[in-house]
Amino acid sequence: MFDNLKVADLMTKDVITVDPEEKTVFAFEILMKNKISAMPVMKDDQLIGIVTDTDLGHNLILDKYEFGTKVESAMVKDVVCVSSEDSVVDAIKSMFENAPGNDIINQLPVVDDGKLVGIISDGDIIKALKEEL
Repeated sequence: MFDNLKVADLMTKDVITVDPEEKTVFAFEILMKNKISAMPVMKDDQLIGIVTDTDLGHNLILDKYEFGTKVESAMVKDVVCVSSEDSVVDAIKSMFENAPGNDIINQLPVVDDGKLVGIISDGDIIKALKEEL
C-alpha cells in the first residue's frame, strides 16, 4: 500500500517552528493554538531540537519549569529526521526503531541537504491509510 509513497507525498510543508530562546509556556501556547503536537526548534536556519505538546504540557502541569524557562532547556536535542525522498515505510520504521521502549516517535522533521523542508506525523500516515481503506 505505501510501497511507492514518499515522505514528500504526505509531509506538511508549512512547518511552524520555534526559537530556542522562546519561553516554554509560549511555545506550548503556539502548539495548542495551531493544533499541532510538535515544533522543530530552529536557530540560524538550523534544526537544533524539537519540542512536543506532551513534554511541554506534562512538565508545565507538574510545575517542573521555573517561570521564564526557555525552549532550549526543554527540547529534545537528539532529533530523528527523515528525507523527503525516503519511503513512508522507512519513516514508519524510523518512528518505531528510534523510540525508547515500546513507544513511537509521533513526528519526524523532514530534512534535505541540511535544510528543514517539512514534518511528517503519525497522523499524516493514518489519514493516508484511511483514504486507502
